[in-house]
Amino acid sequence: MRILTANVNGIRSAQRKGFFRWLPYQRADVICLQEIRAHAHQIPGRDYELNRYQRFLHPAERKGYSGVAIYTRHEPEDVVEGLGWKPFDSEGRYLEVQFPGLSIVSLYLPSGSSGDVRQQVKYEFMDHLLEHLRACRNSDREYIICGDWNIAHKAIDLKNWRSNQKNSGFLPEERAWMDQLFGPEGFVDAFREVDQRPDQYTWWSNRGQARAKNVGWRIDYQVLTPGLKNKSRRARIHTRDHFSDHAPLIMDYELELPR
Repeated sequence: MRILTANVNGIRSAQRKGFFRWLPYQRADVICLQEIRAHAHQIPGRDYELNRYQRFLHPAERKGYSGVAIYTRHEPEDVVEGLGWKPFDSEGRYLEVQFPGLSIVSLYLPSGSSGDVRQQVKYEFMDHLLEHLRACRNSDREYIICGDWNIAHKAIDLKNWRSNQKNSGFLPEERAWMDQLFGPEGFVDAFREVDQRPDQYTWWSNRGQARAKNVGWRIDYQVLTPGLKNKSRRARIHTRDHFSDHAPLIMDYELELPR
């Protein structure tokens, strides 16, 4: 099974940059998108369709903001939009497709980089999300939670870690939360299961030629419930094409979905 996740920083912008021409060649079973910044009526027609894929959207109430999507080649049993918590759901940050025994999620965790108020909102979201993830772990299903988590976990996950320790995305509280997630809670960072190399990033600032110099952050993840540990087989961050300020993360698993 192959899963692709990408923060597209506007699905219409990514489409103009060739994203939907590139996607079919990746042969992904499931594609998770974040920050689509569009409602269904704003992305009509074949330019945003993929042959033999079903599309599900969970946009934000506010136009031109946030929103997540999933394209799947496999018929889901059910689709879940949101977590049942209005502040989170109104921003279109969680979409889940359910298959027999397995759920795949497109998640977009908020950024706190705009200031203290938004950072506090991010912490509230993290608290609610952790409770939900615990429920996922304790359910009779396995989960793969894909998306932009807006946190670099360790120093290896961003280039300039020393100078960013007081910046949102690498704050001690955020890193401690990830330590909890990947430690006592038992969740698995699928990418690090198969790739321990440094300098592997999924997001770059638009300033100072950061992408050209590979001065980046790894903030896009595929996170597994404990029962899927050791199921990761291959990982690839696609950096050749620039569809967004993020790069797609593509993971292969020793799993199958019903066709």
